[in-house]
Amino acid sequence: MYCCSFLSRLGVGMASMSSTLVETVSINYEDFNESFLTCGTCLCTYDGGEHTPKLLPCSHTVCLHCLTRIAASQTRDAGSFRCPICRELITIPRGGVPALPPSFLVNQLLDLMARQRREVIPQCSSHPGRELLFCETCDCVFCRHCADGPHSDTPCDHTVVPFSIALKRMSEILLYRANECLSKLGSAREAVANELRRLEAAATAADEAIDRHFAELRAALDKRHSELKSAAAAAATHKRKLLEEQLKLIDAEKSKVEAECSGLQQQVEVREVSSRAAALGARLSDAAALAEPRENAFLAVDFGHNDAQQRFAEALVELGRVRTSTTFPGLCTLQLESSCVCGLEVVVILRTVDYHGEPRSTGGDPVTAAATLDDAPLPCAVTDMDSGLYRISLRPWSPGALCVRVLVFARGVRDSPLRAAVLAAAAPLAVWGARGAGKDQLSQPVAIARCPKRREIYVLDAGNSRVKVLDEETFAFKTHIVNEGLSGRSCTGIAVTADGVLVVNWRTRTLTEVNTEGATLRTIRSERLVEPVCVAAHPASRRLAVGDNGARAVFLFDAQGNIEREVGSGELGLVGGLALSQDLLIVADVAVKVYDLEGNLKNTLAPVPKGRGGYGGIAVEESEEDLRIVCARSVRGRAGLVVVSASGAVLAASELAERRPRRVAGLALLAGRRALLADLAGDCLRLHSYW
Repeated sequence: MYCCSFLSRLGVGMASMSSTLVETVSINYEDFNESFLTCGTCLCTYDGGEHTPKLLPCSHTVCLHCLTRIAASQTRDAGSFRCPICRELITIPRGGVPALPPSFLVNQLLDLMARQRREVIPQCSSHPGRELLFCETCDCVFCRHCADGPHSDTPCDHTVVPFSIALKRMSEILLYRANECLSKLGSAREAVANELRRLEAAATAADEAIDRHFAELRAALDKRHSELKSAAAAAATHKRKLLEEQLKLIDAEKSKVEAECSGLQQQVEVREVSSRAAALGARLSDAAALAEPRENAFLAVDFGHNDAQQRFAEALVELGRVRTSTTFPGLCTLQLESSCVCGLEVVVILRTVDYHGEPRSTGGDPVTAAATLDDAPLPCAVTDMDSGLYRISLRPWSPGALCVRVLVFARGVRDSPLRAAVLAAAAPLAVWGARGAGKDQLSQPVAIARCPKRREIYVLDAGNSRVKVLDEETFAFKTHIVNEGLSGRSCTGIAVTADGVLVVNWRTRTLTEVNTEGATLRTIRSERLVEPVCVAAHPASRRLAVGDNGARAVFLFDAQGNIEREVGSGELGLVGGLALSQDLLIVADVAVKVYDLEGNLKNTLAPVPKGRGGYGGIAVEESEEDLRIVCARSVRGRAGLVVVSASGAVLAASELAERRPRRVAGLALLAGRRALLADLAGDCLRLHSYW
């Protein structure tokens, strides 16, 4: 784009000095060329050849080419034609159409524009009239006719354009970037202005909050002031009433005495005088009783009877605070802390920093978050960790596209929106073991238990007739427990006791407790056991629970190993897992059934459709607030984890993917809400997150 400028100068004389005002008007070249330098008939630009501008008597300008064509098309009157613009009849001069006068104004404008172009487009100093070229590859200007120039023989892979075109491109880029820069600066100014407005609003709200709070304090002080004054006035009124009543009694007695004494001087009867003297003697005792005030005048207000005033003064010093923040939202980051699996909790961590990129160490920022799953709103919660970190938690219940938007001070953070794909199934965090008899191998792991005190994991390796002991943190092999109670490849259940581990053998119908060295601590037998398959223990109470598929019941044993109660007889299916808490027995067959220790059914949770699957492991996570039951189950051959509360609410649920377990036979809970599963058919252990 080229610009032409018209300069008008106006001389202004003022007293002893003069000045010149120069006014510059910029006109868009393309618009100017289209309006004044283009033929309105053929839309071609005027030039000095075929499209020479001709001035018609009607004052319109048309190019020579168009006029020649129009005149040649006349058949009736060959000596005239009509103006193509206003349709006025034009007489052709004796010399024909070329004899029409030129349009001097248009020619002058053409000359002016030509000069403007020559001024804008530099020419080679060595070759006048030769326009310079521009190499976009080398970013340099050159003349091809200069023999010693750097581009006298331009390589074929270089991009060379005329300098006029390059100048036009550069001008357009410059204007585009200038407009973009101005737009961004305008947006920046508006953002800062909005922040200033919000600051003013926040300052006003803070003033109002301070006034409101201290008005409440003043009201409380005034109320206490009135209460104390009322109490003092009531105490004074009570005392005053008693003293005034005593004064009335004294005055009454005084009047009686004066009445008794009246007329004694005229009295000559000795017996009458003696009788009055005796009566006055009796009143002396009454007067003595009235001599001392029955109520005292003590009335005082004490503010030193406790430390309330001191505590009040100290509390006033600490009352309220003004909070500010140096958090710079544009540099704050979002990080996905957990895998995105439907049914499991997804955690996003917001890390706040200041303008210099330094991490913040305190919280309190107004952080808001909004999440969507496939554009549908998804509830989420923001937790202030008071360390510059904020925890954003949500739980998608179906696979899809997850989008989390986070704002601080109503401004987006750097990584917002955070996008992720929610998967339908959960991949294992780790897989341990393979089929075999070595120390890192398993054969039919049918049950698993954990001892938090010893920080060990016990895997009942039925195919090898042993219990494998692993380190809880690293899963490193520690030892094998071997005992005659484990022989026959028929042990199917294991539980941790206070002194070791307890295994159940369905073939021999015995319970064997062994220590970590493999020594037998005790053996429990009962005629009532038919096909015991799983066992649970509560180390604190030393109670035991044994699931018996033959009896279709669960037997509760006391600390001495005697059966004290039979639970669920005739009601249970094949028992897939047992858990024992302080006051509850949880049984998993085709549903999770919660019993109290008296054998009363309290609740039935998360049933599996009849004939479509069952449970293969269960464990309990106890806390002060609630009891969570973590289960491994299979529905239509698809294994998954389910977390339910004792009240029946499903808290989490996820399918298991990637080397999907063929049969889960046991489950143990580890720290960090992780579940370790025993995959019987896969001869391995699988670690999964369950929350």
